[in-house]
Amino acid sequence: MIVVAALWIILLLFAGGFALDRVLTRTLLHSFDEQLQLELNALISASEIGPDGEVTFNRPPADQRFVEPYSGKYFQISGQGAETFPSRSLWDRQLRYSGQHNDTEPHVYNSSEFGAQELLRIAERDAIIPGSKVRWRFQVAQSREVLDDQIKQLRTTLFWSFAVLGAGLIILAALQTFYGLWPLRRVRREVAMIRSGEKTRIGENFPGEIRPLTEEINQLLAHSEAQAEEARRHAGNLAHALKTPLTVLTNAATANSPDLVDTVCREAQVMRRQVDHHLARARAIGRRSSVQARARVWDSVEAVERAVDRLYEAVTVDIAGDKQAEVRVERQDLDEMIGNLIENAAKYGGGRVFVTVEARAGWVDVVVEDDGRGIPEAEREAIFARGARLDTEKPGTGLGLAIVRDVAEIYGGRIALEESEDLGGLLARLSLPAG
Repeated sequence: MIVVAALWIILLLFAGGFALDRVLTRTLLHSFDEQLQLELNALISASEIGPDGEVTFNRPPADQRFVEPYSGKYFQISGQGAETFPSRSLWDRQLRYSGQHNDTEPHVYNSSEFGAQELLRIAERDAIIPGSKVRWRFQVAQSREVLDDQIKQLRTTLFWSFAVLGAGLIILAALQTFYGLWPLRRVRREVAMIRSGEKTRIGENFPGEIRPLTEEINQLLAHSEAQAEEARRHAGNLAHALKTPLTVLTNAATANSPDLVDTVCREAQVMRRQVDHHLARARAIGRRSSVQARARVWDSVEAVERAVDRLYEAVTVDIAGDKQAEVRVERQDLDEMIGNLIENAAKYGGGRVFVTVEARAGWVDVVVEDDGRGIPEAEREAIFARGARLDTEKPGTGLGLAIVRDVAEIYGGRIALEESEDLGGLLARLSLPAG
């Protein structure tokens, strides 16, 4: 940032200095030329023709340098076929004269006819003096030394002024960048302190431009801690769920129980259900990080409906609602949640299942109703516990609703159990974030 600012400042100052130099140099040159032209006009107006055809002046030139040899200020009056009248300051030299062109207006130009040691600025003009038929060329010349010294002094002043200005601006940009980015160094140090365990959060005493960054980092830390706690709780739940079956198996094997085979099969089935349940949660947690996850609810409902029709031929599943509704859930997890709900409705209902897809502000509801006996309101919360079953006569693991709730909560959704007004049985309302 400092290098870019320095390059930009240098470029702008160079362009500005060049433009200012051009303007001021032209101003000095214009002022110099105006003075030459004033003296040229004064010389023309004071000129007369003497009795012998020579050029005379009705008043002496105002500038004394015209009479001092090699003073740097000269004039010359020349005419085609006539005698040339130079100023005394020219001494033994003459200005170049060419009659090839007519200067009806003042003509100003540079000349090196006296050599590189004395460069001249010459103003000339043609005029006819009353009483003479000759077209006279009036020339006023002045050494450029004074003009060049002024231009040199001007450029030196501009150079050092812009150099000091540029250095000041670059130092200011460097200080501004250094102190402007200082809070980021504080953020880096505090993150290092968090990594070393000295702190758990970044402080809040930061400028307004940096505070959103620190807030996002703190939220990320909180999210990471929540995920770590969720992982620890998940591992603890799995360990606790497997501990009891393993203890039963160990005791049965140690005691040489006669029903050891049945015990192993039963407890292995229990452990498998627990592992499946926790694997489903782990998969959902892993997929949740995909912010692009999208799934169309209608496709999942139709896929589950076809599977249920093959498993439960006596059950009729009807579908209605929004066919375009999408949710921010991976398709596999959505299939698992809807599959558990519809399968439970088919298994424990009376033969009719009605599924409705409803889209509302920011949410999509999947409502599954059956015509079974339903669940008393006092027992609706307990049914979400792992392994909880109200109807033990039909096969099942007691993990379906628990899996649905856990996966829905992982994606920010929820599930609620109500009573179906149309069919009289259970109504399960699965609410998921809309895509």
